[in-house]
Amino acid sequence: MPMSSRDDIGVREYDATDAGATIDIFLRAIREVASKDYNPAQIDAWAKVDDPKVWAQWRASRPTWLAICETQPIGFADLKADGCLDMMFVHPDYQGKGVASLLLKTVETAASHQGHRRIFTEASLTARPFFERKGFIVLAAQTVEKRGQTPPNFRTEKMLA
Repeated sequence: MPMSSRDDIGVREYDATDAGATIDIFLRAIREVASKDYNPAQIDAWAKVDDPKVWAQWRASRPTWLAICETQPIGFADLKADGCLDMMFVHPDYQGKGVASLLLKTVETAASHQGHRRIFTEASLTARPFFERKGFIVLAAQTVEKRGQTPPNFRTEKMLA
């Protein structure tokens, strides 16, 4: 997929050497951004990567894209074979700069090319307003069990053109 750009931010496909950067973005986004919407016990349960090798295999098992500023990874998103946007996280220093919008556009384009008529995700309290602004509708509020905690999130979907 060609690199797309918003000013000095581009998107490229995930490479196996990117695992550490995606872990860092994931953990920092939860601890520094989602922590405004979830309690400390929920954050501690969510912000964990038990095995970096398993994480790397997980990232490599599906299309994953990185948002890059200069050479620095600043966000990532993925797309499962069923049309699920499973993960999308943006580094805390790059919130509100269009990174998530660029990643979502990349995911939507890929989903359309794969023949999906919709994409769906489980949006956190933090991410729900973003997804709703981007045309997702909330199907249901739910809780998910993570290491003994039950943080709320929302099943959402968006129909693709």
